[in-house]
Amino acid sequence: MKKNEEALKYYDLNKYRTPDGYTSDIAVFTIVDDEEDQNKKVLKLMLIKRSEIDAEGNPNIEGGKWALPGGFVRNDETAFEAAKRELAEETGVDHIHLKHFGVYDKPGRDPRGWIIANAHYAIVNEYYLEHRQAADDADDVQLFTLDEVFNLDLAFDHRKIIEDSIKWIKKDMAETTLARTFLPREFTIPELQKVILAVFYHKQIESNNFYKKLHKFDFIEEVKGENNEVKETRRNSKRPAKMYRFVDKERFVSIYL
Repeated sequence: MKKNEEALKYYDLNKYRTPDGYTSDIAVFTIVDDEEDQNKKVLKLMLIKRSEIDAEGNPNIEGGKWALPGGFVRNDETAFEAAKRELAEETGVDHIHLKHFGVYDKPGRDPRGWIIANAHYAIVNEYYLEHRQAADDADDVQLFTLDEVFNLDLAFDHRKIIEDSIKWIKKDMAETTLARTFLPREFTIPELQKVILAVFYHKQIESNNFYKKLHKFDFIEEVKGENNEVKETRRNSKRPAKMYRFVDKERFVSIYL
């Protein structure tokens, strides 16, 4: 302790550049039915529209642009705590599991100065986003498909942050049983495939090969009835389809692709 006290006498903070601000941004995704094709599901991202005027009545930085929810970290909280607080304040969305995935500190990324951003992401059932409502310094909050997102006028370097967050969503979908979040407890192979394709929307997964590959793994099992027969359903097709459910096993390699 005494060594630290002695060393601090010679420490000159002015020798080092400190950031002009410290923020947290949050990318929240969900998977929903495609409005144009009920046989498909799509990945959507929640964005806010930044207010034109700030709380003091002055023109807002990047006002009118679409952005990830987020804001400045207070001096009595961590970046993760700030992410949860800002998400609730700006969108009304709370009690969802956030993951930190990156730090963005390139000088010039923010016109206000050297602002360091901590990036977080979540992918949740649409149920958690149903009551979203713009508040604080957000004029609007909406869900967008990825094609729509990248045609918007995005604030700051949020295009880069979003692109990186999508990589983490793909990793989670490929290496965990994340898909179960968007499926009934008992599901069919085509239903599972639609969820996977919502994230890997650029990738073609041939149904027969997909079906064969799934049977090599032990993370799903057929659902059996009282007489040990495999349960079937016709809810999405005139032809009966076998029903499956997830088995609680942790995955470390791609389980679908």
